Amino acid sequence: MTPREEFLEIYRKHITREGADKLLEYLCSPSSDFFTAPASTRYHGSREGGLCEHSVNVYHCLRDYLARPEMKEKYGLSFSDETVAVAALLHDLCKVNCYKVSQRNVKDADGRWKSVPYYEFDDQLPYGHGEKSVYIVSGYMRLSREEAFAIRYHMGFSTEMDARNVGAAFAAYPLAMALYIADMEATYLVDDK
Repeated sequence: MTPREEFLEIYRKHITREGADKLLEYLCSPSSDFFTAPASTRYHGSREGGLCEHSVNVYHCLRDYLARPEMKEKYGLSFSDETVAVAALLHDLCKVNCYKVSQRNVKDADGRWKSVPYYEFDDQLPYGHGEKSVYIVSGYMRLSREEAFAIRYHMGFSTEMDARNVGAAFAAYPLAMALYIADMEATYLVDDK
Protein backbone atom coordinates (compact mmCIF):
# COMPACT_ATOMS: atom_id res chain seq x y z
CA MET A 1 0.00 0.00 0.00
CA THR A 2 1.36 3.43 -0.90
CA PRO A 3 1.52 6.22 1.72
CA ARG A 4 -1.30 8.00 -0.12
CA GLU A 5 -3.52 4.91 -0.05
CA GLU A 6 -2.75 4.36 3.62
CA PHE A 7 -3.43 8.01 4.50
CA LEU A 8 -6.78 7.88 2.70
CA GLU A 9 -7.73 4.60 4.35
CA ILE A 10 -6.92 5.87 7.87
CA TYR A 11 -8.56 9.25 7.25
CA ARG A 12 -11.79 7.79 5.86
CA LYS A 13 -12.04 5.16 8.59
CA HIS A 14 -11.38 7.43 11.57
CA ILE A 15 -12.08 11.07 10.71
CA THR A 16 -15.81 11.37 10.26
CA ARG A 17 -16.85 14.64 11.88
CA GLU A 18 -18.67 17.36 9.97
CA GLY A 19 -16.39 19.00 7.44
CA ALA A 20 -13.89 16.13 7.27
CA ASP A 21 -15.08 15.25 3.78
CA LYS A 22 -14.51 18.82 2.57
CA LEU A 23 -10.98 18.90 4.02
CA LEU A 24 -10.15 15.60 2.33
CA GLU A 25 -11.64 16.89 -0.92
CA TYR A 26 -9.28 19.89 -0.69
CA LEU A 27 -6.24 17.71 0.08
CA CYS A 28 -7.00 15.56 -2.97
CA SER A 29 -7.68 18.51 -5.26
CA PRO A 30 -5.31 20.25 -7.69
CA SER A 31 -5.32 23.19 -5.22
CA SER A 32 -3.26 21.12 -2.78
CA ASP A 33 0.07 19.35 -3.20
CA PHE A 34 -0.26 17.39 0.07
CA PHE A 35 0.31 14.02 -1.58
CA THR A 36 3.28 15.11 -3.68
CA ALA A 37 4.99 17.67 -1.43
CA PRO A 38 8.19 16.85 0.44
CA ALA A 39 8.23 16.97 4.25
CA SER A 40 11.23 19.33 4.23
CA THR A 41 13.72 20.94 1.88
CA ARG A 42 16.72 18.80 2.76
CA TYR A 43 16.08 16.92 6.00
CA HIS A 44 13.51 14.19 6.65
CA GLY A 45 11.27 13.23 3.76
CA SER A 46 12.85 15.67 1.33
CA ARG A 47 11.41 13.89 -1.69
CA GLU A 48 8.18 13.83 -3.62
CA GLY A 49 5.43 12.45 -1.40
CA GLY A 50 7.50 12.89 1.77
CA LEU A 51 4.84 14.98 3.53
CA CYS A 52 2.12 12.34 3.19
CA GLU A 53 4.53 9.57 4.14
CA HIS A 54 5.70 11.52 7.22
CA SER A 55 2.10 12.12 8.30
CA VAL A 56 1.33 8.40 8.11
CA ASN A 57 4.54 7.60 10.01
CA VAL A 58 3.59 10.07 12.77
CA TYR A 59 0.18 8.40 12.99
CA HIS A 60 1.75 4.98 13.58
CA CYS A 61 4.27 6.36 16.07
CA LEU A 62 1.52 8.18 18.00
CA ARG A 63 -0.71 5.10 18.11
CA ASP A 64 2.19 2.95 19.31
CA TYR A 65 3.20 5.48 21.96
CA LEU A 66 -0.34 5.81 23.31
CA ALA A 67 -0.80 2.01 23.28
CA ARG A 68 1.95 1.54 25.87
CA PRO A 69 0.30 0.09 29.02
CA GLU A 70 1.58 2.85 31.30
CA MET A 71 0.07 5.55 29.09
CA LYS A 72 -3.44 4.39 29.92
CA GLU A 73 -2.96 2.61 33.25
CA LYS A 74 -0.49 4.92 34.98
CA TYR A 75 -1.07 8.28 33.28
CA GLY A 76 -4.71 7.92 32.23
CA LEU A 77 -4.06 8.96 28.63
CA SER A 78 -6.84 7.79 26.37
CA PHE A 79 -7.89 9.43 23.13
CA SER A 80 -10.41 8.42 20.50
CA ASP A 81 -9.23 6.92 17.22
CA GLU A 82 -10.54 10.06 15.53
CA THR A 83 -8.51 12.41 17.75
CA VAL A 84 -5.33 10.39 17.19
CA ALA A 85 -5.90 10.42 13.41
CA VAL A 86 -6.72 14.14 13.33
CA ALA A 87 -3.66 15.15 15.32
CA ALA A 88 -1.18 12.90 13.53
CA LEU A 89 -2.40 13.07 9.94
CA LEU A 90 -3.06 16.81 9.92
CA HIS A 91 -0.27 18.24 12.10
CA ASP A 92 1.82 19.42 9.12
CA LEU A 93 -0.84 20.84 6.79
CA CYS A 94 1.08 24.09 7.15
CA LYS A 95 3.51 22.65 4.58
CA VAL A 96 0.93 22.29 1.80
CA ASN A 97 1.85 24.36 -1.26
CA CYS A 98 5.08 25.66 0.36
CA TYR A 99 7.75 23.73 -1.51
CA LYS A 100 8.73 24.57 -5.06
CA VAL A 101 11.14 22.66 -7.28
CA SER A 102 14.04 24.87 -8.33
CA GLN A 103 17.41 24.28 -9.94
CA ARG A 104 20.89 24.87 -8.57
CA ASN A 105 24.38 24.22 -9.82
CA VAL A 106 26.56 21.64 -8.08
CA LYS A 107 29.85 20.01 -8.98
CA ASP A 108 29.71 16.37 -9.96
CA ALA A 109 32.33 13.75 -9.02
CA ASP A 110 34.56 14.98 -11.87
CA GLY A 111 34.40 18.60 -10.74
CA ARG A 112 32.07 19.72 -13.53
CA TRP A 113 29.12 21.95 -12.81
CA LYS A 114 25.67 20.58 -13.49
CA SER A 115 22.16 21.76 -12.78
CA VAL A 116 20.16 19.65 -10.33
CA PRO A 117 16.66 20.02 -8.89
CA TYR A 118 16.09 20.86 -5.25
CA TYR A 119 13.21 21.99 -3.05
CA GLU A 120 12.89 25.62 -2.14
CA PHE A 121 10.63 26.79 0.70
CA ASP A 122 8.21 29.48 -0.48
CA ASP A 123 5.40 30.05 2.03
CA GLN A 124 2.69 32.31 0.62
CA LEU A 125 0.76 32.19 3.92
CA PRO A 126 3.43 32.85 6.60
CA TYR A 127 1.29 32.18 9.65
CA GLY A 128 3.72 30.10 11.66
CA HIS A 129 4.00 26.35 11.77
CA GLY A 130 1.62 24.60 14.17
CA GLU A 131 -0.74 27.54 14.32
CA LYS A 132 -1.02 27.56 10.53
CA SER A 133 -1.98 23.88 10.53
CA VAL A 134 -4.67 24.60 13.15
CA TYR A 135 -5.88 27.52 11.03
CA ILE A 136 -6.14 25.41 7.87
CA VAL A 137 -7.93 22.49 9.55
CA SER A 138 -10.31 24.84 11.39
CA GLY A 139 -11.43 26.27 8.06
CA TYR A 140 -13.04 22.90 7.30
CA MET A 141 -13.88 21.21 10.58
CA ARG A 142 -13.97 21.86 14.27
CA LEU A 143 -11.03 20.76 16.42
CA SER A 144 -11.26 19.94 20.09
CA ARG A 145 -9.06 22.07 22.33
CA GLU A 146 -6.81 19.03 22.95
CA GLU A 147 -6.39 18.47 19.19
CA ALA A 148 -5.73 22.16 18.50
CA PHE A 149 -3.06 22.39 21.20
CA ALA A 150 -1.45 19.14 20.08
CA ILE A 151 -1.17 20.36 16.50
CA ARG A 152 -0.07 23.85 17.56
CA TYR A 153 2.72 22.59 19.84
CA HIS A 154 3.85 19.48 17.94
CA MET A 155 7.25 21.09 17.36
CA GLY A 156 7.84 21.31 21.11
CA PHE A 157 10.66 23.56 22.25
CA SER A 158 12.37 23.70 18.84
CA THR A 159 10.51 26.75 17.49
CA GLU A 160 8.74 28.38 20.43
CA MET A 161 10.09 31.75 21.54
CA ASP A 162 8.62 31.39 25.05
CA ALA A 163 9.40 27.93 26.39
CA ARG A 164 6.89 28.45 29.23
CA ASN A 165 4.07 28.16 26.68
CA VAL A 166 5.32 24.79 25.48
CA GLY A 167 5.64 23.39 28.98
CA ALA A 168 2.23 24.74 29.95
CA ALA A 169 0.65 23.24 26.80
CA PHE A 170 2.27 19.85 27.46
CA ALA A 171 1.07 19.89 31.08
CA ALA A 172 -2.49 20.92 30.23
CA TYR A 173 -2.90 18.87 27.04
CA PRO A 174 -0.98 15.58 27.18
CA LEU A 175 -1.79 14.81 23.53
CA ALA A 176 0.49 17.74 22.62
CA MET A 177 3.45 16.09 24.33
CA ALA A 178 2.57 12.70 22.84
CA LEU A 179 2.31 14.16 19.31
CA TYR A 180 5.65 15.93 19.78
CA ILE A 181 7.28 12.61 20.74
CA ALA A 182 5.66 10.81 17.80
CA ASP A 183 6.72 13.55 15.38
CA MET A 184 10.33 13.39 16.59
CA GLU A 185 10.36 9.58 16.37
CA ALA A 186 9.01 9.66 12.83
CA THR A 187 11.37 12.46 11.81
CA TYR A 188 14.60 11.03 13.19
CA LEU A 189 14.04 7.28 13.25
CA VAL A 190 11.39 6.29 10.70
CA ASP A 191 11.02 8.67 7.73
CA ASP A 192 14.22 7.97 5.85
CA LYS A 193 14.84 4.38 6.88
